[in-house]
Amino acid sequence: MAGADGRRPIVVGVDPDPSKRLALAWAADEADRRRLPLRLVHAQGVPTGGYRSGETRPSWEEWNQALHELGDQVLKEAVAFVRSRHPDVEVSTLLAEGEPAWVLRQEARGAALVVVGSWHLSRRREMSSSSVILPLTAHAPCPVAVVPEPEHVTQQPAYFVVGVDGSPHAAAAVDVAFEEAALRGAHLRALYVWHPPLLGVLDEDAAVRECRRVLSETVAGRTATYPDVELHHEVVRGHPVQVLAEASEHALGLVVGTRGRGGFTGMLLGSVSQGVLHHAGCPVITVPA
Repeated sequence: MAGADGRRPIVVGVDPDPSKRLALAWAADEADRRRLPLRLVHAQGVPTGGYRSGETRPSWEEWNQALHELGDQVLKEAVAFVRSRHPDVEVSTLLAEGEPAWVLRQEARGAALVVVGSWHLSRRREMSSSSVILPLTAHAPCPVAVVPEPEHVTQQPAYFVVGVDGSPHAAAAVDVAFEEAALRGAHLRALYVWHPPLLGVLDEDAAVRECRRVLSETVAGRTATYPDVELHHEVVRGHPVQVLAEASEHALGLVVGTRGRGGFTGMLLGSVSQGVLHHAGCPVITVPA
């Protein structure tokens, strides 16, 4: 899916509701910052009821045609929105049949980043949103940005947050976080959240020192690559989901690995990643190792 110049696009899932433009706007801004093409994807489930019945096939075909016409209109309006926001961004579109999570996973194979929206208006909408977000973030081979709210610029200096735990996924997340902060001229907060075990530890001070060592080693070397990014790193005691969610309240974005150091074999999306996707108050970027 990379262009003739080898640039991988940013892929964004387009919602049919024109009032739901946060993810599309975020993706367009990101494509403009990175000087990457933007690929707009609208996926619609394949209607199956009565498909094999000769008596109902004509109505199914009419319904299918109507869905395609609606999808075309959704993409045309999305293209117009992007071009009004960033006229110089190269835009392509895809109208696909299939479940949105599956379609976006296929598109992720050739993407630099996949962007989707998230809404918490009701339990029904949240479940529908999760049916796309969780499978996509668990299986996508590239970073996935979930945009429930706009970037927060109310607190200065503006900053990104990245969660660190010493895992390969966290190291990859740090790379992405530095890049995102550099693109925006923002600071970066690297947090190692130490969650004491239920039975406690013999030497808490030694445990915290080890966390600091791991945190320092994980971020080491990145400041040379991104000298303009001011880095603040700290070890915080508490539950990782709660601490990272609180840190995200005034952040431009939160970056986490898809799996932590304590993840079980076969667990494609860690509990912390799932937790912050539900509770963070800013765009969340999940990064595979």
